[in-house]
Amino acid sequence: MAAIKGANTKPEIRIRKALHAAGMRYRLNVRDLPGKPDIVLPRYRAVIFVHGCFWHRHECSLFRWPESRAGFWRDKLNANAERDQKAIQALREIGWRQAVIWECALKGKAKIDIQETMQRLIAWIQSDEIAMTIRGR
Repeated sequence: MAAIKGANTKPEIRIRKALHAAGMRYRLNVRDLPGKPDIVLPRYRAVIFVHGCFWHRHECSLFRWPESRAGFWRDKLNANAERDQKAIQALREIGWRQAVIWECALKGKAKIDIQETMQRLIAWIQSDEIAMTIRGR
């Protein structure tokens, strides 16, 4: 598990490049905010989490419960999902808006076109909506 990246993943980099190309400026992995969001847009008081479907227990085609050490993985992945919910709630309480982009929206059979994903994301950033989730089809 030491080789698993916690930051600068391929899906995260794709989103960051597209945001930059659209003229959005952001900060990365701000430790002062709950959950250490992947992308922070201070101007819009918005954060973006780019979640891997396995590590954050997203019920989609990219997620499958491991067969070995089932109890360990069940506890670990459930704790990750619970921590995500606490971070989102804490961000909401201090006035930050949050978006979650799931890995399945960017890869796999259910992926969405990157232009469509970015149009939805940028429209959300510029709106007053509190939360948004983008997942694969």
